[in-house]
Amino acid sequence: MPTPSDLVTAAGHPAAVVAAVHAALDELGAVDAGTDGVTAAVVECERGIRRLEALKLRLLAAADSARVAESTGHSSTGAWLASRTRGGQARSAREVRLAAALDEGLPETARALGDGALSSEHATVIADAVRTLPAGTTPAARATVEQSLVRKAERLDPVQLSRVARRALEAVERDRAAVDAHEDGLLQDEEEAARARARLTLHDNGDGTTSGHSTVPSLAAAVLRKVLDAMTAPRRTGAARVADRDPVHARGIAFAEVLEHLPTDRLHGKVAATVVVTIDLETLRGQLRAARLDTGDLVSAAEARRLACQAGLVPAVLDGASLPLDLGRQQRLFGEAQRVAGATRHTSCAAHGCQTPYAWCELHHRRAWHRGGRSDLADMVPLCGYHHRLLHRRPTQVRLRT
Repeated sequence: MPTPSDLVTAAGHPAAVVAAVHAALDELGAVDAGTDGVTAAVVECERGIRRLEALKLRLLAAADSARVAESTGHSSTGAWLASRTRGGQARSAREVRLAAALDEGLPETARALGDGALSSEHATVIADAVRTLPAGTTPAARATVEQSLVRKAERLDPVQLSRVARRALEAVERDRAAVDAHEDGLLQDEEEAARARARLTLHDNGDGTTSGHSTVPSLAAAVLRKVLDAMTAPRRTGAARVADRDPVHARGIAFAEVLEHLPTDRLHGKVAATVVVTIDLETLRGQLRAARLDTGDLVSAAEARRLACQAGLVPAVLDGASLPLDLGRQQRLFGEAQRVAGATRHTSCAAHGCQTPYAWCELHHRRAWHRGGRSDLADMVPLCGYHHRLLHRRPTQVRLRT
């Protein structure tokens, strides 16, 4: 690694600026938590870090344009960066992608980042939002969307910004249906990517405990979180114990309890928690519009319609001025007796060519319930999780056996 003395010292050169920062930090004295102005110093420290991030991204864009990686024998600019900074391949690749996006067409984002008004995490959200705008969006409209998101980034953290960024098209599109459809498409892409990234590892510690690490779709995590929160709420443990309560330990015990009571005879059945999905009638009928869980999370219209087939989910269907038409009438769901009877008629998923056993399938209405379908055996179609999701998202791609 180069030292500050190795850097170029010409006035105004980026390396000279970095050298000055190093010199200033070398002169820093002891930090006293009670020092006057510590709050302002923390805020300005964060702003300084952001400005240095902006400088680093500008340098990366220049290195990428100059093809530094080729001259040093590396396969990509990201690989070159990872080898020089030991920052890791994935992180380095993300930084190079962001640097290129800022350099190619996000001037307002680059300016705000350079001023320290937003972070590189904010910039990544904005870059992704602009990149995923509809193909026909004009350069002027893209610039308007970018400016709108930069203004919002000044008052939102990156996670909050990522949520509102799904509807960034609102800045230039007056047709609400088009904005709804675009948001729904983004949610579907996120859900499919989330399923592709799902992972679970378990390690036996040899002392009676097992540690694990999981990456699951947010919807699955929302269901689990709601179950555990309900089981560990302070009112269940008694007010006298709240003060010395360890919430992390409590959730661990609750999680173990959930695992011990999973249904082993049928893994397809009712979810452990009842999650309310607020969905309007037009969306249930097929319109592309996101649905909202009572946990605050959003799911795509297709995912909401798939979940509406499952027992234990309560779809709060709204029409007109938010008037409840249906709060999950249980009689519209297939019962256990019908599932048993279905086993005499079906041996596997009804999708053509799929051999997933019937016992692992979810029950789907051949004619949608909201379109007049009935919960009769003749209308009951067993589908594996994959084909059930696909049927609700792309019905023309699923061919059912007669």
